[in-house]
Amino acid sequence: MSTNPYIKQTFNIQKQSQLIRKDFPLLNLYSGDNQLHYLDNAATSQKPQQVIDAISDCYQRVNAPVHRGLYALADESTTTYEKSRKKVAQFIGAPQSEQLIFTLSATESINMVAQGWLKHHLNAGDKVWVTGMEHHANLVPWQRVCKETGAELCFIELTEDGSLDLDNATELYSEKTRFIAMSHVSNVLGVINPVKEVTQRAAQAGIPVLIDATQSVGHIPVDVVELDCDFLAFSAHKMYGPTGIGALYGKADKLATMEPMLLGGGMVDEVGDYESSWASLPSKLEAGSPNLAGAIGFASAVDYIESIGLQTIESIVSELTEKALFALSNINGIKIYGPLDSERREGIISFNLDGIHPHDIAQIAGESNVAIRSGHHCCQPLMRRLGEVATVRASFAPYNIEEEINALLEVIETAQSIFMPR
Repeated sequence: MSTNPYIKQTFNIQKQSQLIRKDFPLLNLYSGDNQLHYLDNAATSQKPQQVIDAISDCYQRVNAPVHRGLYALADESTTTYEKSRKKVAQFIGAPQSEQLIFTLSATESINMVAQGWLKHHLNAGDKVWVTGMEHHANLVPWQRVCKETGAELCFIELTEDGSLDLDNATELYSEKTRFIAMSHVSNVLGVINPVKEVTQRAAQAGIPVLIDATQSVGHIPVDVVELDCDFLAFSAHKMYGPTGIGALYGKADKLATMEPMLLGGGMVDEVGDYESSWASLPSKLEAGSPNLAGAIGFASAVDYIESIGLQTIESIVSELTEKALFALSNINGIKIYGPLDSERREGIISFNLDGIHPHDIAQIAGESNVAIRSGHHCCQPLMRRLGEVATVRASFAPYNIEEEINALLEVIETAQSIFMPR
């Protein structure tokens, strides 16, 4: 029996998490001493049976080429694909379903904007702004486009608690700024950024804004009209949907002037020997055979989220995060990154322990079937700002339960007993 007083503490997590957990077959494969404590949700979420069934049903019932056949099954596959687009578009409040482009991932979505739109609107001396906490997927594409055009890449730096230091980003809305790209929620710090404040100020200055919403869509309310963002990128696999499919939302005028990054079948209007013209949106930006099963699974994930309710999801994850922050902050030798106020962050907690490498903690955790992440989390510039090479990260979903916080604390106690014996 552990002697750690925080492990003994009883957490009154909502009973909904126990019910939600039953929907996830992979989690239910493990039981007793072999129970899996999955706390790597910021990397990818588990999939409910409803989504798995929807994907299976696609291949059993409606599998046919999308936008290509004139027979009944092809018509049904096309209709189902476009219904899926409409479902996902409505979920983020897009005015028209044509403003929702299916992509391979949020990473591809961001690259499409960088190469297909921003590159054609930049000149030498222009400025592109990002934040000091960005995932590589929302940094490297802007590095490349700035090098290609001679534009300057600028950074919104961070305060001591990991918040954006907007007060000292004095040139953010200057006449030279042509674009701002920022995450809605940091995948390391968990901090919820004031994206609406930025988009409002940027709109007044005529500056387009892209929001990386991979850690927010499906977890907290996101409405693109309310946010007034020009682009928004997210992916299905972080919101209980399948891997290999993402989405890009764009304002109609921006998408209309975006050049396609991929060329080929399905995105053309007319092809001659030496020149071609593009199809209308959204086909123009979806070259190749569409990912029918992925789109259906994406829409099914939205259905699943709506069946539970975002408010319920938020309340469960918020309570788990608050309890975990409280317990972790009382451990000797721990350093937690990001704001300690649970209302200012999503269900992501990164930390380090004095004298113990993050990888060692993750390995000990793995041996106890506690799935956490260690490393730079695709955020090496942020790690340098934090003065770290890596951190340990635990991230929560509505299927996580109180025992999993205790399991994490047990791991920490074990690690400290091995590497920092009294």
